[in-house]
Amino acid sequence: MKTRGYAALSAKEELIPYEFSRREPGPHDVALDISFVGVCHSDIHQVNEDWGPSLFPMVPGHEIVGVVDELGEGASTLRIGERVGAAWLARTCGACRFCLADQENLCLHPSFTGWDIDGGYATYVVVHEDFVYRLPAGFDDVEVAPLLCAGIIGFRALRRTRLPQGGRLGIYGFGGSAHLTAQIAIAEGAQVHVMTRSPESRQLAKALGAASVGDTGDPPPEPLDGAILFAPVGEIVPIALAALDRGGVLAVAGIYLSDIPTLNYERHLFQERALCSVTANTRHDGREFLEIAEKIGVRSTVHPYPFSEANRALNDLAHDRFSGAAVLVDFDT
Repeated sequence: MKTRGYAALSAKEELIPYEFSRREPGPHDVALDISFVGVCHSDIHQVNEDWGPSLFPMVPGHEIVGVVDELGEGASTLRIGERVGAAWLARTCGACRFCLADQENLCLHPSFTGWDIDGGYATYVVVHEDFVYRLPAGFDDVEVAPLLCAGIIGFRALRRTRLPQGGRLGIYGFGGSAHLTAQIAIAEGAQVHVMTRSPESRQLAKALGAASVGDTGDPPPEPLDGAILFAPVGEIVPIALAALDRGGVLAVAGIYLSDIPTLNYERHLFQERALCSVTANTRHDGREFLEIAEKIGVRSTVHPYPFSEANRALNDLAHDRFSGAAVLVDFDT
């Protein structure tokens, strides 16, 4: 079956309209008729080969909302017509030492949506039923799309900080992922301090209940028990580490980060301050986040773009021209 979409044919090139043969659903696969897809910074890094050589042509997109259109042999957990989501993690081996230790985000042989398999900048996608999320009824399609990567990764980063109950959390950068994470942290009783260069994002942070807002280099008004770096800027790492209280943890939420400057041990790491990364997510992370997001009423600040303007959405995201998250809608527009 032919599928229409948008693809990059080579590195650092704009996406173009692209027609390709959809992979037929294999055992336990499901085919989704795509309604909406979120736009993620990872899409930019993939096309730019910031992680190393990419496979082209590439159909990106991993914040996918759609309905089940076809079931592969043996697929039994979902029904035709059911609204579901597909995210970054597309498959794990289930047999390596990490999968067997409930750390499937570190799987030695993973597959990722929009990277190893065709992604959501298209009319259809085929995914394995075990890596599909049932979506909370309280979210509409366009609002739920950013939750499927930005939300899940931010949630895992929050948990990686080991933030104590009522703790003081610093957030550096305030885009699609950060504005969702902040809502979770505030609902759980944290004092959230946001540092971002964007005036519009600072306004959004205030509206969401941040205890303080400032520019990226500004010190927070109190020492931090934990911090999350969402901006892919390595120069912020020493700033955030210096803002931590004793025993504080800085989690780097992005899959890409520019080079980190030289750290001073006593200023940045001594007294058991810690720096950690966040790698993908487990399905448990996704299910837990979606459940909490529905319970506390997380809301996405969404900027819709027609599929035909995918390049504009990516360019606007790369240049911080909006606060919140971008979502592609109306494929035929």
